[in-house]
Amino acid sequence: MLRFRSRTPRWVIVILDLLINLFALFFAYIIRFDLDSQSELIKEEWILLRDYLWIFIVVKLLVFNVFKIHKGLVRYTSTQDLNRIFIAVSTCTLIFAGFGLIRYNFIDEHYFVPTSVLIVEFLASFSFTIGSRFIVKLIYLESKKNKQDIERIVIYGAGVSGIITKRTVENDTKSAIQIIGFIDDNPKLWGTRIEGKTVFNPAQLKSIHTKNSIDTIIIAIQKPNALRRKALLDECIELKIKVQKVPNPKSWINGEFTSKQFVKAKIEDLLGREEIKLNISKINQNLTGKKILITGAAGSIGSGLVKQIVKFKPALLILFDQAESGLYDLQWEILEGAPQVKFEIVIGDVTHKKRVENLIRSYTPEIVFHAAAYKHVPLMELNPSEAVKTNILGSKILIDTCDSFKVEKFIFISTDKAVNPTNVMGATKRVAEIYAQHKNSISTTQFITTRFGNVLGSNGSVIPLFQKQIENGGPITITDERITRFFMSIPEACQLVLEASVIGNGGEIYVFDMGDSVKIIDLARKMISLSGMTVDKDIQIKVTGLRPGEKLYEELLANEENTLPTHHDKILIAKTNVKKEIDQKINSLIGLIDGQKNDELVRIIKEIVPEYQEI
Repeated sequence: MLRFRSRTPRWVIVILDLLINLFALFFAYIIRFDLDSQSELIKEEWILLRDYLWIFIVVKLLVFNVFKIHKGLVRYTSTQDLNRIFIAVSTCTLIFAGFGLIRYNFIDEHYFVPTSVLIVEFLASFSFTIGSRFIVKLIYLESKKNKQDIERIVIYGAGVSGIITKRTVENDTKSAIQIIGFIDDNPKLWGTRIEGKTVFNPAQLKSIHTKNSIDTIIIAIQKPNALRRKALLDECIELKIKVQKVPNPKSWINGEFTSKQFVKAKIEDLLGREEIKLNISKINQNLTGKKILITGAAGSIGSGLVKQIVKFKPALLILFDQAESGLYDLQWEILEGAPQVKFEIVIGDVTHKKRVENLIRSYTPEIVFHAAAYKHVPLMELNPSEAVKTNILGSKILIDTCDSFKVEKFIFISTDKAVNPTNVMGATKRVAEIYAQHKNSISTTQFITTRFGNVLGSNGSVIPLFQKQIENGGPITITDERITRFFMSIPEACQLVLEASVIGNGGEIYVFDMGDSVKIIDLARKMISLSGMTVDKDIQIKVTGLRPGEKLYEELLANEENTLPTHHDKILIAKTNVKKEIDQKINSLIGLIDGQKNDELVRIIKEIVPEYQEI
């Protein structure tokens, strides 16, 4: 293999450039005399040139030194180097033309060199000089690559981002790669070639893989069609092809990125959900200039709401949570991402009545998003009194306080586990739903409930658990092979909450379109494949059995409920009967918290939520 010295002496490059330019002059004369000159004519031209050839050499050396074309490392030649060479060669040509005029008018009535030679010499000198550098660069790049394990890559997207991706991959000297070509959804590009690589129909992926054994597909389109992306990922998983994505351009350094910045495809890419279209004008009208309180602000949904709401320039954001570290991290995210937004950090617990009352009194929020809750099913089965305390008492305190201080809107974040609940967590959230609806019927505050399923990547959800288990070498643990869940991304859930907060007039339970339910075992298998590993070979899947209170599947509507459509195709209204005269039962329930009488707590919950069935 050809080896490169770490640094070639500058004088060697100077001599080589001079020899290349002398050859260019010789080449120009050959072209000038059409390769068929008489010896007398050649001798005559040589006599005219030889006494002045030293001027050619001196000018080239001086000008090249002035423009420092020999200073850069040849193997790292860039467009700036090409620009410098062009200016240097052009300057030399202008000097030769000027000297030619002086010689003709004041010396012997002959030009320095014939005009045609001067033009050809300019073109040849520039071409040969940059050509020599690119040859050296090409040889260097090839010499640095590991020839033993070649990674075969296909790029999804033949646009500008795809071309940048191709160049980035090719410039990675530490990896041995072969770009097979592009695939693109645009039929007009199929069969064409871009920088020497063919653009294929995505439907040809399997045949391309059969022929070339593709190792990796890089998604270079920033916002591909969600369904098309899902289909591509599913096919890649089936064919055992690794999938990577080009990072968001905001993370590029000086408009460029390196191959180290490629990111793995995320599991949410497999949902195939299109980008949500929001009623921006109404959300602006609802949130801009308002004082907004978010409870549970440090949690997954709470912090997600914060990141969405700052875009609408509220007058003040009040972030309320008992998680000190989470609030600390969140405040820095706001300071870095939205420094113009005014916000206050308040540490406290929604179950502390005086703290909540003082909070509402001091800041007088106009809109409250209530996301604070205990949500882990198995833990709440073991600690039902704490579930009642936070999910019911905490919600009741906040609801009553917002009513007392005439808050405009109260948006309660609920869960699909509140539907026909089989566990304490879901049942307590259902009680809070019922109380919010009841309060709405006697209050000037609009109490709105939003209900959705599992959120991808939220704290304690199955996705981070699986990722951690994969990183640790497995096994991935699932409770039952038949278990299914609805999934939604954090931004999607938060955007729909904002939309519901705008269209709600109070008393509604909004149900979000969660798409198709997903088998957890399929999710585990896909996550293993997206990590570049093989199920049962690299990572095992272990079935542990259903946990207390855990359903095989979740529902978004109870049996007696039906839905009404809204203007948004992903939001429905669940029609339920508003239960009255429940204050006494809820107060009785709350009165049992300190006594830790779990059986009695569960009995009263079942009276309020008769559809609650323990499993």
